[in-house]
Order: sequence, then C-alpha cells, then structure tokens
Amino acid sequence: MDVSPLAWALTILGILALLLFDFFFHVRTAHTPTLGEAAIWSAIYVGIAILYGVGVWLLGGAALGSEYFAGYITEKALSVDNLFVFLIIMASFKVPRADQQKALLFGIVFSLLARTAFIFLGAALVNSYAFVFYIFGLILLVTAGQMLRPGTAKGRSANNIIVRLAKRFLRTSETYDSDRLLTVDRGRRVMTPMLLVMVAIGGTDVLFALDSIPAIFGLTRSVFIVFTATAFSLLGLRQLYFLIDGLLDRLIYLSYGLAAILAFIGVKLILHALHENNLPFVNDAQPLQVPEIGTGVSLSVIAGVLIITVISSLAGVRLHAARAEGHAGGSRGNGSKTDPAGRD
Repeated sequence: MDVSPLAWALTILGILALLLFDFFFHVRTAHTPTLGEAAIWSAIYVGIAILYGVGVWLLGGAALGSEYFAGYITEKALSVDNLFVFLIIMASFKVPRADQQKALLFGIVFSLLARTAFIFLGAALVNSYAFVFYIFGLILLVTAGQMLRPGTAKGRSANNIIVRLAKRFLRTSETYDSDRLLTVDRGRRVMTPMLLVMVAIGGTDVLFALDSIPAIFGLTRSVFIVFTATAFSLLGLRQLYFLIDGLLDRLIYLSYGLAAILAFIGVKLILHALHENNLPFVNDAQPLQVPEIGTGVSLSVIAGVLIITVISSLAGVRLHAARAEGHAGGSRGNGSKTDPAGRD
C-alpha cells in the first residue's frame, strides 16, 4: 500500500509533538516520577498507540491494521527486555534517580533516529534482494537461541562496544552537575557523565535494533508500518521504565516468551524467503510451494505467547515465594525444638 506524503508528514509531526511535550512538561525539570504518574502516562502513550492503530485499520484496511498491531506488540515486548540493560547502565554510571528521565529521553530520541535509518536501509535490501529474508530469519533464530541461555537478560553487561567507545572518546568530569550535559571543572568547560549515559542508552538500543528490525520486517513489508510501530513502541519507554522498575524481576520467564516469538517470526521469514526464492543453489533458483503464515495468525501467536508468559511468570513467582516461606517456616520450627540456652 502506498502511503500519502500527507500521512507521513502528519505522523512525523505528531511524534515530534509528543517528544517535545515530554521534554518540556516532564523532563526539563529534574524529578523522580511517582508510580502513579508513570502508570498514568504509560497508559496514555499505549492509548495513543492503540488509537493510531485503529486509525490505520479504518483508513488502510484490516490487513494493514493487523500488521501494525502485530509489529507494535512485538516491539513493545522486546523493549521491556531492553529495560533490564537500561537498569544496568543506570546503576553502572550511578545516575541520580531524579536525573534518569533526561538520560532516557535523549537516549530514546537518538535510538529513534538511528532505527529510522536502519528501517529504510532494511527496506531497500528487502525490496532489492529476496535472500535478505533468509539472513533476517537466521538472525532471529540465533537470537532466540541466545535468549534461552540462563540469565541472558540480567547477565547482559553495560560495558558493550558502544559504551567502551564513548568512554574512550568522550572525556567527562568525575561527578554529575544535576542533569546538565556541560559543567565547569577546574576552570575548564567539560562534559558531564550524563552525556556518556545518553550515548550508552541510545547506542545500546541501536544494538537491540539488530534483532527487533528484522523481527518487524517479518510481520510487514510496509516501511510506514515498520516506522510507526517502532516509533510508538519507543515513545512510552521512559514512562514504562519507571513503572516496571520494581516489577521486572517478576517476569521470570520473559526471555523464554521473547525467544519463542523471535523463533516464530524467524521461521515465518524463512518460509517467505523459500516462497520467493531466487538463490541458484536452492531448488535451481525457483520458488518453493511452502505454506506462508498470515498476519492474523502471527498476531494471535504473539499475543498468546505474551499472555502465557506473563501469567506463568506471576504464578512462578508466587510458587517460589510460597516454597521459600515454607522452608523458612520449617527452619524456625526445627530450631524451636532446642533451647539455645541449654535449658530442659
């Protein structure tokens, strides 16, 4: 489907307006959001994304609407996994709680710009070379396998290549100066660690795009849908960070759910690649008559996997807590049989 320049312009203006509103009304003055504030604004941003999807559904048709929602849900789920690393970065750089909002917002803006470039590059490759679907599918299958390793999300390091390069080339002061990017240190104007944190968050999120962009291209070929689903999934990430900061540990099976989703999309991409095959060493460059997975099935599988993941995670946490309480109770009961003072 061809999207009119007006639709592109209105969408981009709307995204810019949301970013500016976020900065001037929430981030410009450093403060720590309350749980209620984070919950309300997270709900508002999710609501905006849903309303936009309804508009896509009504104006572009059910197929395009389904692709948008499948892409948005997938990107949002992957962004939750990214928050584990954001927490590690914030702790590693000892960012004051009140100043974390600004670091997150600027890092997200940088990521959005970089991902937009990736999206157009990916679209050019997909439209020119059918074999790219094989590559995207293999990337997702490898990523899914890596996510099945124990402690994948929490074990990720904040000291990745982006952070190491930033530390090497960006000379900063030793201490923060509120949320300022520049300060005066020993009579010299230097950068504060806040700039380093923004680069670390934005750069790390760009690395995550190496699996999230192929994932959404596995759900839609529309550049407009890829861009909008990615943008709206990132817009509410700052609020989501403060909302589920203390709840991430309860999503104990999140990596398994995301691995299942990425593996499913990886298989879908490879099936599509076989259906449009032109590689000379595969079936003599002739397409294979293999079944393809529709968008409706994809949306149902993604939503179903996420629901099962959340429910099983919460149930698993309760089960572990009950077992821990039972062991603690048993230990107290055994200890009470012996008088610590040695009395009869």
